Amino acid sequence: MDLEKEIFKDGMPKGYYTQDDNGKYFLDTNHCWSEEVCVAAIVSEVRANIENARKGVLAGLKSPLCYHMEVRQMDVKFLARAAGIAVFRVKRHMRPEIFAKLKSSVLDRYAAALAVTPEELKTVPDSEA
Repeated sequence: MDLEKEIFKDGMPKGYYTQDDNGKYFLDTNHCWSEEVCVAAIVSEVRANIENARKGVLAGLKSPLCYHMEVRQMDVKFLARAAGIAVFRVKRHMRPEIFAKLKSSVLDRYAAALAVTPEELKTVPDSEA
């Protein structure tokens, strides 16, 4: 499928764990269509979550932090730990009016955890990526 080729652009063979006749697992480069369907379903769901977050930010319902968290496939607890910020504070920063008032030191911690610049953290794309 095109989605799998889009994800794995390096051209290297993809390995899949399969079982042999004795029930032992081994790494196999051949796979059936079901793996491709699973990858396509996962990618489709991730893209939908990112798009919903983007639309929520543009509508003023969510902060840009929500969008960047979805792009990196992080949840609140993971982001909190990565940024060194309490979970309840991260949840609070999901509100656009609170996020707009954050100090640059807090934005820097989020930016480092999300691997973006502080300026990128404050924005989202206008159109679907």
